[in-house]
Amino acid sequence: MSALWTVHTPRDCAATSGGGADAPRATFFVVDDGTRLLLEARDGSRRALAEFVRGTQPAVWRFCAHLVGRDDADDATQETYIAAWRALPSYRGEASARTWLFVIARRSAERVARRRRRWLELADQAPGPSVPTRPDSAGEIDDLLGSLDLERRTALVLTQVVGLSYVEAAAVCECAVGTIRSRVARAREQLLDRASPSREARG
Repeated sequence: MSALWTVHTPRDCAATSGGGADAPRATFFVVDDGTRLLLEARDGSRRALAEFVRGTQPAVWRFCAHLVGRDDADDATQETYIAAWRALPSYRGEASARTWLFVIARRSAERVARRRRRWLELADQAPGPSVPTRPDSAGEIDDLLGSLDLERRTALVLTQVVGLSYVEAAAVCECAVGTIRSRVARAREQLLDRASPSREARG
């Protein structure tokens, strides 16, 4: 469902209080339910904030799990909502809540991935027993996705798993739509190349 929302700026308020004909009128636009909830949360509604988190958390967790692995997905998801809470007062509704949130989720996942790489590098340099690796509990699909570089994996997951359009995915990744299309196409080619030997072996 959608709702009609009004954006008030200081000049809008001046206009309604006799600020003159030159002041622009309030801007009206149609928003989806998630964006409506986020705008209400920004304006102080705890109920809207709780509903927004409940409604988006599963998709954010799945997205993060595909980017950083299931072991680190909880940390990346938690960091996403902490960062979203901090940024909430500046949210103006110019982008949909879903796009806005997944931009934050992508950046949070990238931070978690960097910390994991640094930790593994330090662990490799330290004497003593090697660091245990994560058991392969995610299955073949996660293994295949893990073979992609982060940019291609992000584009593929956003469009094929999360269900964002190419335009929305481009906004999340802060790049051109054509770049997203290229990354998705190359990711598919890479996955098909890697999957083919295993299929032949099973056959």
